[in-house]
Amino acid sequence: MFNKLTPAPLSLRVLAALLRYPDADFRAAVPELQQALRAEAALPAARIDELCALLEHLHRDDPFAVEADFVDLFDRGRGTALHLFEHIHGDSRERGPAMVDLQQTYERAGLYLAPGELPDHLAVVLEYASTQPVREARDFLAEIAHITRAIFSALKRRQSPYASVLAATLELAGERAERVEIPPEPELDEDWAEPEAFGGCSSAGQSRPEQPQPIHIVRKPSAQQPGAQA
Repeated sequence: MFNKLTPAPLSLRVLAALLRYPDADFRAAVPELQQALRAEAALPAARIDELCALLEHLHRDDPFAVEADFVDLFDRGRGTALHLFEHIHGDSRERGPAMVDLQQTYERAGLYLAPGELPDHLAVVLEYASTQPVREARDFLAEIAHITRAIFSALKRRQSPYASVLAATLELAGERAERVEIPPEPELDEDWAEPEAFGGCSSAGQSRPEQPQPIHIVRKPSAQQPGAQA
């Protein structure tokens, strides 16, 4: 395990970029992203090589195929969803207050979401972590490691090279990038089916006593609050 307490703001921003839609602007920035990973060297060399290979694939392959693969991987089904609270709350009413709490965490640090951004998207979480002092960033990422590990496991099951992004996220949190048992994903039609009117809401994804509890991010009074702008 790569357990060194190393500042990694550039690496965190590269990981965040990799978890956003791979449009033309992203592809144009790939050489710079690769250079940032290698220059900062906050991850093991083998992991950096994997991430640079993924970046090269996204840069060189057919743009339509790359974009379609991204949508199919991350926007179709809950197992690989990049919205963290999807894995904890699903569509339950607890998701709204959790979103508000997380957004307030960002705002206390002087960071404000762009229009249309949701605070629980992993790319947003990584960008926030990149603005924090190294120990606080690592502790923050460790709080969500159980979710990150579940997404990592789902990506490994699909044999997706994007699993390296989640593995790197775990390593920067001081965690092992290891697979855990996850339930099989339901068929797409079943997962997104509308419930019968007045028939009750789906319980898929809602928190229960035996499941991991929602994360509550509370900044210590002594923590430094940077005034960076997202």
